[in-house]
Amino acid sequence: MASRWRRSERERRVMYAGVVAMASAVGVLVLGLYALHRLTAVAPDSLNVLPFESGWAPAQHALSRYHVRWYLATLLFLAFDVEMLFMYPWAVVVAQVGVTAVVEMFLFLAALFVAVLWAWREGALRWV
Repeated sequence: MASRWRRSERERRVMYAGVVAMASAVGVLVLGLYALHRLTAVAPDSLNVLPFESGWAPAQHALSRYHVRWYLATLLFLAFDVEMLFMYPWAVVVAQVGVTAVVEMFLFLAALFVAVLWAWREGALRWV
């Protein structure tokens, strides 16, 4: 029985030769595409490849400060983002788990609502 699973030296060489041939073909293809790109690429102009502003000259420094209200808006966004992260799998299993899943989700949404009320009180929803 054990001899059935053993491969001869010749079979192993043929198997590994296929793997080596495929890896070599992929390597030659990648190097060929890279060389083709290097030969046909247009040299970048330093004024048009700035890291932001779509190639325009920047109006301010990249590390400039943001107003504190943007941090609150970001936290509010993350709260809703995490809510959706939990609600998708919950929607799949709510019928199987039953009433306890519904109660747990309403507790989670209540905590989220408290966070929204806090953000509202802090002025994160005021844009003027």
